[in-house]
This record gives sequence, C-alpha cells and structure tokens, in this order.
Amino acid sequence: MSAMLVPSAVSDGTYICAECIEHIHEALEEYGGKTAESSVESLSMDKVPKPQEIFDFLNQYVIGQEDAKKYLSVAVYNHYKRLAQDNDDVDIEKSNIVMVGPTGTGKTLLAKTIARLLDVPFAIVDATVLTEAGYVGEDIESLLTRLLQNADYDVEKAQRGIVFIDEIDKIARKGDNPSITRDVSGEGVQQGLLKLLEGSIVNVPPQGGRKHPEQKMIAVDTKNILFICGGAFDGIERKIAHRLNTHVVGYAGTKMRQRVSTDNYLKYVAPQDLKSFGLIPEIIGRLPLLVHLDPLDRDALRRVLTEPKNAITRQYEKIFAMDGVKLVFAPETLDLIVDKAIEFKLGARGLRSIVETIMIDSMFEVPSTDIKELTITPEYALEKLSTVNLAAEA
Repeated sequence: MSAMLVPSAVSDGTYICAECIEHIHEALEEYGGKTAESSVESLSMDKVPKPQEIFDFLNQYVIGQEDAKKYLSVAVYNHYKRLAQDNDDVDIEKSNIVMVGPTGTGKTLLAKTIARLLDVPFAIVDATVLTEAGYVGEDIESLLTRLLQNADYDVEKAQRGIVFIDEIDKIARKGDNPSITRDVSGEGVQQGLLKLLEGSIVNVPPQGGRKHPEQKMIAVDTKNILFICGGAFDGIERKIAHRLNTHVVGYAGTKMRQRVSTDNYLKYVAPQDLKSFGLIPEIIGRLPLLVHLDPLDRDALRRVLTEPKNAITRQYEKIFAMDGVKLVFAPETLDLIVDKAIEFKLGARGLRSIVETIMIDSMFEVPSTDIKELTITPEYALEKLSTVNLAAEA
C-alpha cells in the first residue's frame, strides 16, 4: 500500500508524504521540549552573582558612578530572583530603571559591561529610530527583535531577558501640553512603550520592522523582561534648578537653597523633572527606579584613561604592540588630554577623540619603520592637536 501524499501549502503541484510529516512533527516536539528544559535549568540561584559581585565586576570597567552601579547590581540580582520565584500569593514585581546623566558619563558602558556578566539574553536598542505606528521608521515592537536574535529565537529564553533602551530622552514630548495631534517620534512612541514596560503579549517581527512584511510574527510576553532606560536629558538641570529655587519662599527657602550644590544639579533629579522635560506620567510610573550619573571630574577622567581593563591607553598600547612597538604615554601627556576633554565638555567619550587625533599620524607612519619604542610627550601631543585647530586659543 502506497503512502498518502499531502499537498504542500507553499506551492502548487508539490506533495509530501504523511509519514514524513509525522517524523518532522515528532522531531519538532522533541527539539521544543529540550529548549524549554534548558531554559528552566539556567534559573538556578546558586550560579547567580550576588549584588556585591556584580558591583565589583562593574568596578573593573567603569570608573566612579557608585550609586548607579549599586542600583543596577540590585536590580539585576532581583531580576534573577523574579525568574526563580515560587508561584505563591506574593508576586515580586519588576523594577524598571531610568538612568539620567550627561553624555560621556558611562550609561551605555554600564549596560555593555553588565551584558558580559549575565546569563540571560541582553539587548541594547536605540529609541531614536522609533516612530509612531504607520510612519516611516521602526515600530515599538522591533525593540524586542534584537532580544529574540540574542536568544537564538528561543521565546522562553527571550522572555527572561533584559533590554537597555538608550537615548530615551529623544522621545520626549515636543510641547508642554498633551498633544492633540500626532507626535510622530515623541509622545506617540512613549504611549506605545507603555505596554512593553508594564508587561503584555506583543507580536514581534523576527527580522525587524517593515522590510519583510510577509514574515510571521512571534508572540513575546514582556512580563518578565527587565527594561533599563538611559538618556542624557540635556537641559534638565534648568528644570531641576527652577524647582529647587521656587519650591519654598522666605527664610526657610533661603536656608534650603544654601544647602543645594549648584555644581551638580543632577543629584537632585526627581520624577517631576522628567515630566517637565517631556516624559508622560504613565511612562515615569513604569520606571520606578530613577538613577543619576555624575559628571566626571578631572580625577575621574584621569583614571578613565589608565585604570579600567579596557582603558583607552591600553587599547592603543595593544594596537602598537601588534606591530612590535612599545607605546608609552608620558604622565604630563595624560594630564594634557584630560584638560582638553574638560575644555570641550565631552566627558569620557571626548578622551577617545582627543587621543585618536594625537595618535593618527603615528599609527600611519610607525608600522613602516623600524621603531621599537614610542613615547608620546606633551609637546608632540600639543603639536598634533594644533594641526586640527583643537588647541586652546592663547
């Protein structure tokens, strides 16, 4: 007796035998079962790093920002606890985080460093590409596409992951009042994010946005996904200063203002300041942990240059060592680089561009020579900076 042939749903005139369909079905069920087992097994709390261990790991790569590192360490540890919790009357709610800090203070670096340590899928996504549904750009759901890819499209695994949303301040509301028209990449995006942050089942395009309209969506439950948001919130200091200076009037107000440090208003940031900046109250409520990152002072910038495992100077030393050249930065040169970074107000990110400007000619010339040791002096650094008009005016 011949096997029954079933017509293909993909193309006309193609058939597959029923026996083959059964074998494929059994193989898929077996594979799916193994995937689910492996996802559950990785939730053992014995292997989870403690908050102090996470904090110590971050210290190897990130200079300063003690408060931010402490908040992140606790949040990540509690995220593991949520995944391993028993199903009883008490349900541990997730605490999404929003980090506020100037450019170059280490928001993205903190996220990337934590990703190295974690045993759960981790994705860093950018809020600047998001637009309201129906407009050119990325839909809100595409935030989870990267998480799915990092979890090898294992939905169970992705539903336990962590998503870092960078540049969250770029989707602030454009005006002070709620929009009665469409705010394509502002308030509309924030409203779309609400369901993701709170926890709901979202249909995610596995290959991203609208480039593949024929693709089948994957349902992802965001209830157990931890969201960490970061943004520079440029200009929020004015909102904080205004609130602190007008909060109390009279003699008591004068004493309160004297206690406020005007050098770093960000340490006083509060949810109402985010609302004044342009985040809607609903999204602020879904980001209960508010952490500030301090601007890096001169000492911190000097340490950033040399101390972390992937310090900028170590990277260039490695680049030259691959050509058999020993690279040495004179201490005075490092001081000069830090002074320039403070002058340009670019934070730690500015250090990289300054060092690159100083080193570009050497990186071009030295590999073709017999030089075995190269010392970067302050005079050489100043000469290179002056050629691109970066030196300070006399």
